[in-house]
Amino acid sequence: MKFGVVTFPGSNCDQDMIDALRNDLNQDVINLWHKEKDLSMFSTEDCILLPGGFSYGDYLRCGAIAKFSPMMQSVVEFAKKGGRVIGVCNGFQILCEAGLLPGALLKNQNQQFVCKNIFMKSENTHTSITKEVTGRPLMIPVAHGEGRYYADEATLDGLFANNQVLFRYCDEFGNIVDSANPNGAIRNIAGICNKERNVFGMMPHPERATSEVLGNRDGQLIFQSLINNN
Repeated sequence: MKFGVVTFPGSNCDQDMIDALRNDLNQDVINLWHKEKDLSMFSTEDCILLPGGFSYGDYLRCGAIAKFSPMMQSVVEFAKKGGRVIGVCNGFQILCEAGLLPGALLKNQNQQFVCKNIFMKSENTHTSITKEVTGRPLMIPVAHGEGRYYADEATLDGLFANNQVLFRYCDEFGNIVDSANPNGAIRNIAGICNKERNVFGMMPHPERATSEVLGNRDGQLIFQSLINNN
């Protein structure tokens, strides 16, 4: 399995992602530039990653400009063919803006940037990225100002009915409670996928939790689940 990590103007987590995948998980990683369009070196068994940061300065809605980049046109086509795509933080915002995932990311409920470790858990055994971490609280860092997931009630009901909710914010014991929600995301949603289960978006940063040096390897479990269930 190969990974491609896209760098946009304003990306600041691309090297974190590359380092985590290449050095902590021993994966083949290719850096992709936003002005390029060629993804011919990737098959649908591979994965394209959109990292966190402030693509194009986030001067409009976060991710609203990045969706027009030449690379994103290719990423959309790659996803439509069944290729795996993961968006983390700003990458999640880009996926929603590009129409690859439903809903939107709004300003945090407290109107402040939040940067801390949180707990989240998955109850979804239907996706490759969650299959091996289901049912256990994972400690993963967040760092965002517009991470409050929102969708209308019909969309939300569909996400839960179709097993498209990947992760929900919880306390250290796995309880889904309001006090564990760092941004006011509706129904404590921290990550979702598309109906075909090949496009994944999440606000927490698993690439920041893949090494003993960082004091946390819970993020590595998420990537390893994706790799093992390719």
